[in-house]
Amino acid sequence: MSDDPAPGGRADGSAPLFDSHCHLDFPSLADDLDGVLERAAAAGVSRIATIGAGRALDSAPAAIALARRHPGRIVASVGLHPHDARLADDDTFDRLEAWARDPAVVAVGETGLDFHYDNSPRDIQQDVFRRTIALARTVGKPLIIHTREAPRETLAILAEECAQDVGGIIHCLSEDAGFARAALELGFVSSFSGIVTFPNARRVHEAARALPDDAILVETDAPFLAPQPVRGRRNEPAYVAHVAAAIADLRGVSEQAVRRLAWDNACRVYRLDPAASA
Repeated sequence: MSDDPAPGGRADGSAPLFDSHCHLDFPSLADDLDGVLERAAAAGVSRIATIGAGRALDSAPAAIALARRHPGRIVASVGLHPHDARLADDDTFDRLEAWARDPAVVAVGETGLDFHYDNSPRDIQQDVFRRTIALARTVGKPLIIHTREAPRETLAILAEECAQDVGGIIHCLSEDAGFARAALELGFVSSFSGIVTFPNARRVHEAARALPDDAILVETDAPFLAPQPVRGRRNEPAYVAHVAAAIADLRGVSEQAVRRLAWDNACRVYRLDPAASA
């Protein structure tokens, strides 16, 4: 890994950061958006992926609007969170496909399985997951995967539905290195959130050490999962720097090296020019 800063870095020569997954449309961030973006810029966060999923179907158009308002700095995804899978019908998928074709949208999701909360019945979650993979393959954009307490089922559906045709991201990795490697074989890199900063998150630490350089992204999942140094606060994109620092410590490399590889990997998956930034 090189310590040279990526194009678009800060004036002090440090490499830029890419928060590959957050929810800028959620009220706690949207109501303070100017401040959130100013603090992100001060921390070296040059790009942010805002995820158009999590508030039923309201998040998708809101994410697109944010990306259009801040071209070059914010990109969007669209999807139906597994918590909301019970709401899906044919019209839902027609609307998602139309949104997914928008040039501001770089990915489909987050989608997947959440067997921890089970806010939607598991059979419906799995059906919506399969249909969303098909949608991503139709529009030719990568997937953002949410998986919680469903590792075997997630990997099986990704394989059965040929998700490798588009690849994508396992967002907020909470499984072990074995799962992360299996996902990588299916074309899915892993994005690490504030969980990697938690002292007892041993299996996530293991994955952060074990994955190759080209399989690691960083994210906040803001406004959730504030990293250890700021636990108890509302999370925001500026705090992704703590995630990069934790991964650097685990891998025994410089924070600049992790910033660089995470930037390059996010740009590659989202099909963005790594030399361009806001």
